[in-house]
Amino acid sequence: MPSTTSLTTKTLRATDSPEVAAIRDALPGIDLDDSPAALAAHRTDRSAIPGSAHALVVARPESTEQVSALVRFADEHRIPVVPQGTLTGVAGAGAAIDGAILLDMTRMNRIIEINDQDMIAVAQPGVIVSDLADAAAAKGLFYAPDPASIGIATLGGTVATNAGGMRCIKYGVTRESVRSLEIVLADGTVMRTRPGTIKSVGGLDLTGLIVGSEGTLAVVTEITVKLLAAPGAERGVLGLFPTLAQGLTATNRIASGARTPARLEFMDGLCLRALRNFIPDADIPSGAQAWVLAVTDAHEGAEEDLASYQAVFRDAGATTVHRATTSEELEEVLAVRRQLQPSAKSLLGGSVEGDIGVPRSALVNFAEQMPGLGEQFGVTIALGGHAGDGNLHPIVAFDPADAEAPGRANQALEMLSRLAQQMGGTMTGEHGVGLEKLPFLDGEIHPAALNLQRQIKKLFDPHGILNPGKKY
Repeated sequence: MPSTTSLTTKTLRATDSPEVAAIRDALPGIDLDDSPAALAAHRTDRSAIPGSAHALVVARPESTEQVSALVRFADEHRIPVVPQGTLTGVAGAGAAIDGAILLDMTRMNRIIEINDQDMIAVAQPGVIVSDLADAAAAKGLFYAPDPASIGIATLGGTVATNAGGMRCIKYGVTRESVRSLEIVLADGTVMRTRPGTIKSVGGLDLTGLIVGSEGTLAVVTEITVKLLAAPGAERGVLGLFPTLAQGLTATNRIASGARTPARLEFMDGLCLRALRNFIPDADIPSGAQAWVLAVTDAHEGAEEDLASYQAVFRDAGATTVHRATTSEELEEVLAVRRQLQPSAKSLLGGSVEGDIGVPRSALVNFAEQMPGLGEQFGVTIALGGHAGDGNLHPIVAFDPADAEAPGRANQALEMLSRLAQQMGGTMTGEHGVGLEKLPFLDGEIHPAALNLQRQIKKLFDPHGILNPGKKY
């Protein structure tokens, strides 16, 4: 990367590096912070990727025009740019790299429009997802995506990673809710990916291409999403099963049935043990080897939905079937489910989490191999997640007092990813690739397809400045 030190630095500050002084001189309206505290705070996301300690500066633009000017400058001087939000990602897509501008988009946080006639919302990337959902709900509308980090994740971050969540079985991942994007290309060009209309077939699907590209193709500066009519109050049925296979059989029957649930969640017996350890006061029965929750949000036919789910659970061999008949009662059940990841370390003291997806028909086969894999690597493997769309989050628990255990846990996680791929699935159902999943690409993407993706990256970003080294 050529140095920027030859640029004029009329506004040099005593604390600036020469490179940052040059950027400040060229772009005086943008907040730049190269303090050790700022760089440390933006070093990495929630993954195990450490991120570089040698990024150049944190830049905090407040408009599309500022983003355009900064990216154009970076491209001219071959400075890497890493777009960031609140860093809730878990695959290293937002991790800092050497010599990079860390582009903090959180100040671009306005909800520009909630249009109840066209049923769309227009918002900047720094908007918190739950804030957008609340603004839509205030007008009787519904923004469907609900990643686990909905209360702290930015809209731009969920677009970058194509985030999922518990409602995907009915409403799909984030891509299904994004109508149009305003983006800044690597040379600073500002463009829209398509009109905001429901239908638009005048060009290739650039919107779908940008969603999930993890900041490697363009910087997203404005997002138009579709809204839906507000759903009915959520209610659900919880089933407890004596075997893991019975629980997963039940999820498959519900998912392939005529009454599509809004959520269909699964946890195995080890997950339940972790939750009992973590929340001693919670009512989590012992002995069950599978926990399944099916939720409806239908305005009409909700009672029929619940009765259907109950019948499936009983037919599949559930020992306990409990109906949550109010939103408040259901929230108590969901609150326990949301503690699964925080509770994981209570099994053995340390843990790493995966993000596999397999065809639903392969779930039982996949799950039944966990005890053998755990024994092979000297770890404990628990399974929980969104069984309705085949996306599970294996938790590999280990004893941190054993110096070799973390390495074995990561080997087990790699084996789990490879196993999912061999079953026609994926090593990342919703977390993205970032840096963490790069080693697994060869087992999932045909070499010709991977080469095509890299050529597309080069078309969008000829000098390779946008989040280089990630995704591909």
